Amino acid sequence: MDVTVEQAKILGLEVPDKDLKWNEERGHFDFGEIDWEEFWNVVKGNGPCNKQRLETRKKAWAEGQWVRDAAVAHAQKRKERTAKAA
Repeated sequence: MDVTVEQAKILGLEVPDKDLKWNEERGHFDFGEIDWEEFWNVVKGNGPCNKQRLETRKKAWAEGQWVRDAAVAHAQKRKERTAKAA
């Protein structure tokens, strides 16, 4: 948590925990109770960004087909060259 809070600050983000505060005695952040229902809902794929994340992955996969095709063609070409040289 300590690293995450500092990273959020650097990025200009605010951690949405009203109970988050630095504990000088422990040298770590103290934080509020975790909403486990929300946590598991997000883990199960029902988070606010899940649909967008999946759409982005599908788009990247579709648009990256040419790279996969080129890699296969290159591998085939190398295989053919190696076979001729042998």
